[in-house]
Amino acid sequence: MEERFRVFKEVAESKNITLSAKKLHMSQPSISLQIQNLEDQYGARFFDRTNKGVTLTKEGQIFYAHVRSVLDLLSNAREQMHALAKDQRSLIYLGATLTIGEYILPNILAFLYRTHPDVDFKVKIANTELIAQDVLEKKMHIGLIEGPVSRHKDLNVESFWEDELVVVVPYSHPWASRISISLAELPHERFVTREVGSGTRRVMENALKERGLDPDQLNVTMELGSTQAIKQLVSAGLGITIISSLTVSRECDQKVFKMLKIQDSPIYRPLSILTNARTTQTKDERVLINLLHDHSLLSDVLSEDYSELEEHTSMVRGR
Repeated sequence: MEERFRVFKEVAESKNITLSAKKLHMSQPSISLQIQNLEDQYGARFFDRTNKGVTLTKEGQIFYAHVRSVLDLLSNAREQMHALAKDQRSLIYLGATLTIGEYILPNILAFLYRTHPDVDFKVKIANTELIAQDVLEKKMHIGLIEGPVSRHKDLNVESFWEDELVVVVPYSHPWASRISISLAELPHERFVTREVGSGTRRVMENALKERGLDPDQLNVTMELGSTQAIKQLVSAGLGITIISSLTVSRECDQKVFKMLKIQDSPIYRPLSILTNARTTQTKDERVLINLLHDHSLLSDVLSEDYSELEEHTSMVRGR
């Protein structure tokens, strides 16, 4: 039965029996016979056949959704059985956007290395769109992203943290004695920001517009593609910035920076977990997801200094 389902799925996706036969290394009559047997078994016509190929009927569309689910479940079961049979270590493919990958993930992976040493991670740092696509294509088990993502019926999106964007100034700045700032004061200072098109900058500009401040009013003197580079320029007194509070918390504790809340209305962006809606998470994947949802534990993990364990995390960085 599984073979018939795979044949049906391939024909439904390629919309061509000849192409399906080549890909599956089967004859066209054999493909047609498999489809016919399925239609006879379920008492429905699944395809409309024309000279240009085949298309799913309404019954076929319903059947296709169920076939995908069944094949996904069988694939997951096969992978888990294989891992048990070979006594393999669990391997989780994880994707993260830049801020999460640089400032959140190292602590999480170091914590999990201590508490679940039998789990390995392969991590790819990329933008939201690439991570979402990899999750949909099952190249990644879990994606961690900043900000919004396009909706897709096969993509589960769960918020796990609210990241506040704050005004950051050098500790020697006249504003360093304050705890908040108004939007009206910002255009009077030199600004260092992320490059046009970055997620952080897009969230910042949209939030400023919603609060009545045109981003063009800011005196942007430098645009950089790296959060770390922005921090270095701000610490040198070459400007101020609006940046994720997560990225400067340690420097604020060390009195390198002072973080100021925005008086008019704080700016928050969600950090979210992406998973494939057609895939069931393994026990080890659920451990990571549950950690992300445990705000108290996650706060403790992020406040710890795990730098000495970073060499033990297995990370593959990509763009």
